[in-house]
Amino acid sequence: MFTLSEDQRALVEAARAASIAAIGPTVKQDDETETFRPEIFRKLGEAGLCGIPTAEAWGGLGLGYVEYALVLEEIARVAPSWAVCIAVNGLPQIILTKFGTDAQRQRFLPGLASAELLGAFALSEPGSGSDAASLRTTAVREGNQYVLNGTKFWITHGGYADVYVVMARTGGPGPKGVSAFLVEKGTPGLGYGKKEEKMGLRASPTVELVLENARIPAENLLGAEGDGFRVAMSALDSGRITIGATSVGLAQAALDCAAAYACERKQFDTQIIDFQGVGFMLADMACKVETARLLVHKAAWLRDQDAPYAHIAAMAKCVATDAGMSVATDAVQVLGGYGYTREYPVERLMRDAKVMQIVEGTNQVQRVVIARHLKRAYGGG
Repeated sequence: MFTLSEDQRALVEAARAASIAAIGPTVKQDDETETFRPEIFRKLGEAGLCGIPTAEAWGGLGLGYVEYALVLEEIARVAPSWAVCIAVNGLPQIILTKFGTDAQRQRFLPGLASAELLGAFALSEPGSGSDAASLRTTAVREGNQYVLNGTKFWITHGGYADVYVVMARTGGPGPKGVSAFLVEKGTPGLGYGKKEEKMGLRASPTVELVLENARIPAENLLGAEGDGFRVAMSALDSGRITIGATSVGLAQAALDCAAAYACERKQFDTQIIDFQGVGFMLADMACKVETARLLVHKAAWLRDQDAPYAHIAAMAKCVATDAGMSVATDAVQVLGGYGYTREYPVERLMRDAKVMQIVEGTNQVQRVVIARHLKRAYGGG
C-alpha cells in the first residue's frame, strides 16, 4: 500500500497527462463562466478514465478502487469539478455492477465506462438530504410500467445525463419503502428545473430534476422493490472514497501552488518558505495531505479486499475533505493578496473544497457513522 506498482505508476502518469491535456486549457474559463463541456468528458473516456473499476466484460478496465482513487486524485489536481464528474458517472456503474441484471448491465455499462453515456445519481430532495429515508418521490406500478412523480435536488449532470439512478418510494414510510430505478434521458415526464448558482465546482452542472407522471419500463427497476435504500447506501459508501480521493487531489494542488510560491517569493531578501510562520504552515499542510491520502488508500484497499470498509470510508471522507478545506484556505494565506485574486488557482480550490464537506453525506453524518461503529465495537449495543 505504501508504494505504487509499475502499472499503477503508469496509470497515474497517463491520468495526469490526459487531465492536463483535456481539462487544463479551459479550466479557468469554465469556472468563471460555469461551463460544462461534454467533449472533455468524452476525451477522458477515450483515455480510459471513466470506467476504472467496472469489469472488462462490461467495457471497463477492471481495476480496483485503489487505482480509481489514484486516477481521481490526478484529475482533481487539475480541476476538482471534473473529478466529481467522473466519480458521479461511476455511481451508476457501481450500482449496476452490484444490483443490475445482465440485460441492464449490457445496455448501460459499456456506454458509461467509455463515456458514450453520462450517468447521474438522484437521491436528495427538497425535504430529504441527510435523512435520505424520508424521500417523497413516488413510483407506482401500472402493468408493465412504473409511473414516477416527485422532485430531486442537487443532481450533478442534471439535463446532460443519459441515464439517472433515481430513488423513489414504492412502499410505506422509511427505508424499506424505497426502490431504485433507471430513468433515461428523453423519458416523457422527465424534466429539469433551475440550475444552481454555486460557490464552487462551477464547471459541474447541478440541476433540479422533475418527474411528472414519468413512465418507465418495469425492467428498469434495480433489484427488487424495497432494495432502493440499500442500493443508495452501498453507492454512498463507495462514493465517500471517491470524494475523499478528489479532496486529496484538490489539497495536493493547493499545496503545490503554495509551496512553489513560497520558494519564489522573497521578502527581506529571503524566500518566505524560510520564515517559520510560512514554513511551519506548509509543513502542516503537507502532513494533512499525506494523512488524508493514506486513509483514502486504506479505505479503497479494504473495499478491494471485500473487507468491511464503510466506517473507514466515512473516516477517509471526513478527514480528506476537512484537510482539503484547511489546506486550500492556508494556501490562500501563504499567497497573501495574490491568493485572493484569480491570477492563481488557490481561490478556486478553496471554493471547490467547501462542498466536499457536504456531499456524499455531510461530515457531521460521517461522524455519526463512525460513532455508531465505535458503539458496536466497544459493546454499547
